[in-house]
Amino acid sequence: MWDAGATWVDVGGESTRPGAEPVGVATEKQRVVPVIEGLRAARPKGLISVDTRHAEVAHAALLAGADLVNDVSGLREPAMVDLVLKAGCGVCIMHMQGEPGSMQTNPTYDDVVHEVAGMLQKVKQHLVKEGHLEDLICVDPGIGFGKTQDHNLALLRSGREPLASDGSLLWGVSRKSVVGHLTGHANPEDRLAGTLGLAALAHRMQIDLVRVHDVQEHVDVFASLRLGSS
Repeated sequence: MWDAGATWVDVGGESTRPGAEPVGVATEKQRVVPVIEGLRAARPKGLISVDTRHAEVAHAALLAGADLVNDVSGLREPAMVDLVLKAGCGVCIMHMQGEPGSMQTNPTYDDVVHEVAGMLQKVKQHLVKEGHLEDLICVDPGIGFGKTQDHNLALLRSGREPLASDGSLLWGVSRKSVVGHLTGHANPEDRLAGTLGLAALAHRMQIDLVRVHDVQEHVDVFASLRLGSS
């Protein structure tokens, strides 16, 4: 992935897709720590993030060489907040309504963009108030995590405002159901073209980071899009 042009490599040991069952902390550590150690040995200056909801796993991952904690639960665990502040590491705060096993069971909002933005900014502002560098924080609206298709589209259409007008914003849409609904493809393997279309939208809307499966294809798309801004 690095050789193909990825800036970050994200390592996770627990599936958080809709309906997923939780994984024990010990098992999660056994899955991610050796991978992170191997990546760090292979690429000393490569940027590595750990995808976890658990402070114990995040701590072990940081010791193994990870640079950033990517928490899909938005730092709900107080121990995760404490760890991020103590470590001074990069952090991605994601919004998720509910838990992975049940989050797609009738997710409800009065105003999804306002509520998601409010939660993300509340956590971010707390970290900054406690002394964490704002440049080390990005936020993620959590497309597909406790959202209907209409919720997902409203968040994507909102772009940077009001989710992260003054900081880094990440979109994670690669092969997700939001792409399947737009394109009519039930199989995630058939969603690459739709994913690349949303990547082009992200570029137009000045989204800072996109989390993807198909690195080379996205690198090619962004290289082509630069032609229009040169």
